Amino acid sequence: MSRLLTAIIFLLGISSVYAAKVDTVEVYSASMKKKVKTVVVSPEKGAPKATLYLLHGYSGNYGNWVNKTPQIKNWVDQNEYLIVCPDGGYDSWYWDIEGTGDRYETFVSKELVSYIEQQYGAPADRTKRGITGLSMGGHGALYLAIRHQDVFANAGSTSGGVDIRPFPNNWSIKKRIGEYHDNQTAWNEHTVIELIHQIRPGNLKLFIDCGTEDFFFGVNNALHEKLTYMNVAHDYLTMPGKHDWNYWSKSIDFQMAFFNQCFQEKPAAK
Repeated sequence: MSRLLTAIIFLLGISSVYAAKVDTVEVYSASMKKKVKTVVVSPEKGAPKATLYLLHGYSGNYGNWVNKTPQIKNWVDQNEYLIVCPDGGYDSWYWDIEGTGDRYETFVSKELVSYIEQQYGAPADRTKRGITGLSMGGHGALYLAIRHQDVFANAGSTSGGVDIRPFPNNWSIKKRIGEYHDNQTAWNEHTVIELIHQIRPGNLKLFIDCGTEDFFFGVNNALHEKLTYMNVAHDYLTMPGKHDWNYWSKSIDFQMAFFNQCFQEKPAAK
């Protein structure tokens, strides 16, 4: 992780030249037949070089990241990529769930990506798209990236609920996919740790972090161990911290440094 730390120290020490623009837009979702509020942070000048989709957690909303971590505007200024923060509902887990009206997987991975690239001139190139988030949004980012590897080439998670099965009675999950003991197949199909066999070799760059006092620390360690066992390349970082904004206000700098490195890499020669 030394390269990330060096990048953070260097970039945070640079004073901003331009003022990043912060828009709150309403993006129409045809699949859900409603408008979804989304914050878009864009560089003041020039076309964006890449896009980072940044997902909020359970009970959160589209404004959390820009309000709680104002330094993301500095990253946009310095590195000229978009940061896009969609509303993912109170407890959607970024799934498409029949019968609920929620189709946040479709919205984020298809409808929102199309809107951002048409309206903001972001490159329509999977290597220039990243997705990450906190808690429910960390799970959502990895879930969407694994299931849509044609859309995203770079994915992360901070304090992510990357295995929902140890928490069968929490966060309204059973209201969406049923009681765990009666619907184990559905729970396996909707949890990140059981999907990593779908990652095509070398197809996703991954960065996962979690605080050592976080109630999701155990499942993140388990994910790291399984990725290692299955020989899936990834970066994994642990730091002191709980499941709160004190931790995320620090971890987001490591996340954005990782994505900045991904976006700057040149395609491998064929």
